[in-house]
Amino acid sequence: MREQELQKLVETVSNTFFNKPFTHKATFNSKLRSTGGRYLLATHNIEINKKYLDQLGLNELIGIIKHELCHYHLHLEGRGYQHRDLEFKALLKKTGAPRYCNRLPEIPPKRFSRKIILFECSKCHFQYKRKRNIDTSRYVCGKCRGKLIKVKELIID
Repeated sequence: MREQELQKLVETVSNTFFNKPFTHKATFNSKLRSTGGRYLLATHNIEINKKYLDQLGLNELIGIIKHELCHYHLHLEGRGYQHRDLEFKALLKKTGAPRYCNRLPEIPPKRFSRKIILFECSKCHFQYKRKRNIDTSRYVCGKCRGKLIKVKELIID
């Protein structure tokens, strides 16, 4: 699909589901990575991630277009166009647009690993678990005011 075909598709979806014309520009943006599309507030243009068309098909693309058109039409009317607004949620439901797009198959799910740093007091041997490193020359034990020593860093998956 070329950008002229995308423009026509967006105009058709806008007329069909919203009964309002789309008078701005719709383009593909290859720099979008984890999102299906975006509505630009300053220019009123819509950018679409072409990978969603290539990997998930035309139905997913139409869902993304409907979602972005919800932002577009509500913003132009001066109504609540953000994800948290009730008007936006109601228009999504009315048009059958998805709230979020599906994950691309090529992007693996994020794995969160946490780093925990273990400090120990040299006097009372009380252990502190911290997410962030601390300056041991500035901070002392909260129980006995003894010197803190960095014991080890743990990475938890």
